[in-house]
Amino acid sequence: MVGTPGLSDLATAPDLRQALAEWQAWLAHEKRVSSHTLIAYQRDLSDFLGFLVEHLGGSPSLAALSDLRAADFRAWLARRASGGLARSSTARALSTLRNFFRWAARRGLMENAALAGLRTPRQDQPVPKALTVAEARQAVTTVGELSDDDWVGLRDTAVLLLLYGAGLRIGEALSLTAGEAPKPGQDHLQVTGKGRKQRQVPLLPGIPEAIAAYMAACPHPLAPAGPLFLGKRGGPLGPRAIQLKLQDLRGLLGLPETATPHALRHSFATHLLGGGGDLRAIQELLGHASLSTTQRYTAVDAARLIEVYDKAHPRAKI
Repeated sequence: MVGTPGLSDLATAPDLRQALAEWQAWLAHEKRVSSHTLIAYQRDLSDFLGFLVEHLGGSPSLAALSDLRAADFRAWLARRASGGLARSSTARALSTLRNFFRWAARRGLMENAALAGLRTPRQDQPVPKALTVAEARQAVTTVGELSDDDWVGLRDTAVLLLLYGAGLRIGEALSLTAGEAPKPGQDHLQVTGKGRKQRQVPLLPGIPEAIAAYMAACPHPLAPAGPLFLGKRGGPLGPRAIQLKLQDLRGLLGLPETATPHALRHSFATHLLGGGGDLRAIQELLGHASLSTTQRYTAVDAARLIEVYDKAHPRAKI
């Protein structure tokens, strides 16, 4: 939440403050969660503890957390709902709470059975927004024209090819090191995804060649252990730069507002499925832990078929 104080800024009792510091260290060094995930966890727990300061009328301690009733947790959930927060955001925040409380219980710091009895808010499962094959191809082949610097255009083309041609998340593509860059002729790439899980991704022939062309043109040194994709000043390329390029492409090509870097990954999966790809194989390619996540693409494909039917079938308008 915007304006939510950090964990270290909250008025908490010394024992809770110490526990919070140890929990964050455990997340960072033992669980090795990403910096983005750690920030999200901190934000969620800060929101809850900030609520408790007002709700309890004082600085919460480990003992106070142990004594919380289900009604106290529901009051926090109700406050979030009245503030207009999405159910998905609240579900993630509740998961953060459970993570911290489980961690504290395993270390004998405190326990609270009331939290386990709370139901996670039901979430709508939005259908991923995929581009058409023509739109995805246009995005990949045109993005290089948006920059006055040839090497930047080659860089952006290579990044989009990894998203649409190999199904990488934007974070996975930008976390590649120069030493991990595929060589021309290489037909696969090892990718480190969520939870530091690794998977092998097949590569279309044009992807290694596009990356090699960018690397040859890049004016900044590319250290083997350093980032593969660099910004104009030579620092690591951030996702915002690619998001802005997709925004420009939307205006240039008339693409839908849903045309984002992640939409290219969705398009990769949807087009594979539409071409007869096996759902289990697509799950492996995307690095999904659960098949249920990948199954959402069957809804995308079905939606596309219905759209085609409605537009093309002579009896669809009857």
